[in-house]
Amino acid sequence: MNLRGIVAVSGRPGLFKLVGQNKVGYILEGLDAQKLKVVANITNTKLASLEDITVYGEDEEIKLVDVFSKISAKGTTPDTKADTATLRAYFNEVAPGHDEDKVYASDMKKIIGWYNIIKDLPLFTEDTPDTQGTPAEVKLSEEKAAADKKQKATGSKASASAKATTKTSAPAKKASMTSKKGV
Repeated sequence: MNLRGIVAVSGRPGLFKLVGQNKVGYILEGLDAQKLKVVANITNTKLASLEDITVYGEDEEIKLVDVFSKISAKGTTPDTKADTATLRAYFNEVAPGHDEDKVYASDMKKIIGWYNIIKDLPLFTEDTPDTQGTPAEVKLSEEKAAADKKQKATGSKASASAKATTKTSAPAKKASMTSKKGV
């Protein structure tokens, strides 16, 4: 399951795909049917990548990807408007070992809602790539690495010639401490 680039935005319902970034903020595209593009301000908007979200556990935290895969294997989800006892029983099946004191009913509803949004998307069935970042970020980092490698190759020759010129240059002149008054 590839959740890279899928984010939840604080204060906005639903999920978004991170398309890019500019000076003002993040460019996001809604995952709903409208495909609404939004620019979220960098200074006052919090983004949470679904890939990085975890659920509180009694022993250790449970990754959201693991919870989604168990929900997918189960096949059905309860209605998000169901009572808390029904949600808690379902969540005990798909996320065994979660901390019942820290995971609220609203958290369970949100996770089930997120699953219902992304279950039909093609990224839900594809594997997570081994490289870090979106395809555009990966390509940019590869180009940057190639440019750095090229610069090191040409930069070592330039730095060697720069060192040679500093060895033969004359020492710096001392400042004159005499004044016109002759003091």
